[in-house]
Amino acid sequence: MTDSVRQFTVGVDDDGIRLDRWFKRHLPEASFNLVSRWARTGQLRVDGARATPGDRLAAGQVLRVPPAEPAKATAPRPKRDRPPLSEEETAYAQAMVIHRDPQAIVINKPPGLATQGGTKTDSHVDGLLDALQFEAEGRPKLVHRLDKDTSGALLLARTARAAAFFAKSFSGRTARKVYWALVVGVPDIEDGLIELPIAKQPGTGGEKMHVSEHEGLPSRTRYRVLEQAGNRAAWVELQPLTGRTHQLRVHMAAIGHPIVGDGKYGGKDAFLTGGVSRKMHLHARRIRIDHPDGGKVDVTAELPHHFAESMDLLAFDLSFGDQPLPEEAPPPSRAAIKAQAKAHAKTIRKDRKGERRARGQPR
Repeated sequence: MTDSVRQFTVGVDDDGIRLDRWFKRHLPEASFNLVSRWARTGQLRVDGARATPGDRLAAGQVLRVPPAEPAKATAPRPKRDRPPLSEEETAYAQAMVIHRDPQAIVINKPPGLATQGGTKTDSHVDGLLDALQFEAEGRPKLVHRLDKDTSGALLLARTARAAAFFAKSFSGRTARKVYWALVVGVPDIEDGLIELPIAKQPGTGGEKMHVSEHEGLPSRTRYRVLEQAGNRAAWVELQPLTGRTHQLRVHMAAIGHPIVGDGKYGGKDAFLTGGVSRKMHLHARRIRIDHPDGGKVDVTAELPHHFAESMDLLAFDLSFGDQPLPEEAPPPSRAAIKAQAKAHAKTIRKDRKGERRARGQPR
């Protein structure tokens, strides 16, 4: 409990959520009635401006919260214990682990498993975290999310210190996430940057996003074409440089190359014939993030079965994948620089020689 005003910075995983939902997630002891009273009396502010419980938050905004009120002397509510996991559930969860150290766990989340629960969602990663406690004092904590139908590397923090550290890395954009996707068609530009603002699509209850120049938040995605199957499909590497909901799916659909299996944003055009799976082909291949104890967590996740089958069916060569990130590419050697300069000089001499010949010819 504190008697001073509190300030919180909205994290990337809370981007776009309602203010009352933020309190439910981070300060559950503050009831909706209390939050409403703080808003009515001007004590609740976002970036210095008065706020209401229904306002949407954006990553990086600063939330000013009044001091915590003394707890009333009431009988404590009985704690609802989570039902213990079965042996099958425990084995299922532990089989996902692809990295584990005292501060972090990385799992390879299968497609079809939600990260958190919700309406009509009973099976999710959050409900399996008891199985991933291992020798730690408490269950690990989610620090970011993947869509239900997106597979791949998902980072979990094993301590409160690690959770705060990783959250800061995500909000500060120092964490790097690399996705693999199959897309319909082949982008004209092989290595490009998509900069299109994204907002919630009206009338969808926040379940669908769209590009909106007027109301959207800045959104940036870098992509590289790794290989193509004629003009039918391409295997692309995607790097989200911002963290908007469904960003990769919206951006690829917006440039006319929806992710294979993403009917939500690509419609019927998002599906390929010839035996290619109708499941989503979006996979979090790699996560690289600073480690709280120094060094980095740098983990890659293997493709799920349906994605690997599609890669084989389209005759894509996996050796073309896992390209170095731009900052990881080694600097050119002195010999390579010298050879490049020599070739450039030779080209210039050849062009000038051609010019002299042209001037000497009779008109």
